[in-house]
Amino acid sequence: MTSHRWVVLTLRLLLVLLFAILVFFQLYYFPKEFAHRAGLGLIAPGLQWPVTIITMFWVLCVQAVIVCIWKLLTLVARDRIFSEASMIWVNIIMGALSAGWITLLGVFLYIGFRATDPALPVILALFLAILTVVSLLMLVMRALLRQATTLRSDMEAVI
Repeated sequence: MTSHRWVVLTLRLLLVLLFAILVFFQLYYFPKEFAHRAGLGLIAPGLQWPVTIITMFWVLCVQAVIVCIWKLLTLVARDRIFSEASMIWVNIIMGALSAGWITLLGVFLYIGFRATDPALPVILALFLAILTVVSLLMLVMRALLRQATTLRSDMEAVI
């Protein structure tokens, strides 16, 4: 049980670090980087702010997942992971993944039909495939969690 606590604590520390890095990128790096690229002519005129906003939205989706993982870790630490409370956080994770996937698909289609160089569409297709696999894996994990929650509540009713 002691190793269980260390894993939860280590994961929480890493989540805090990741969240802080994402806030830095969201508030400082991305706006300045996209402004710089627009100034150099590397971003099409008029696309600086849409690119910045979409990127910030993706970071916000990741931040939502981090918060949900934190809440799920709290349930793990309290031995309440197999409860209906965990389903709320897993559903929010699914929503964040879905929102990120839909916007990534839109960006992929927008760039894919306008690109003269296949590099960016191929990279976006790779990210889209990875996000699809992660979303489907999360869907399976949600189904397993629901099944385990049902089994645990059935066992508690019997005992």
